[in-house]
Amino acid sequence: MGEKVWIFGGLTVFLVLAASPIWYTVGVAKDATGAPADLEMPLNSKECVKDKAYMVANHMDLLNQWRDAVIREGDKSTVEVEGKQYPKSLTMGCMACHTSRENFCTKCHAYADVNPTCWDCHLEPKGD
Repeated sequence: MGEKVWIFGGLTVFLVLAASPIWYTVGVAKDATGAPADLEMPLNSKECVKDKAYMVANHMDLLNQWRDAVIREGDKSTVEVEGKQYPKSLTMGCMACHTSRENFCTKCHAYADVNPTCWDCHLEPKGD
């Protein structure tokens, strides 16, 4: 009888620990794209160079492509979206709409638990 208690107790502890990642994921507030629910989106613009789902998943790839084009290949052409021109630039392009580094970049990167090196080279936007 004593062994059964230890076996069932051990199984219970194992199942609770094994299921905890599922419970944690259910408890975290996410929108459909996987970004934090309280992320501050720009007020003055409804479009970006790509749709929201793409930007959440691939913005670093896009920024790296822009960096390579501008810095390594000398291609400083702009990107056109719905008739509007956007410069291939983090500070002059992205930060023109996403004006708060703290309430946009930092909040999302903390949520994703990543530490990008953007600000090693780029100047931080004023006011943050």
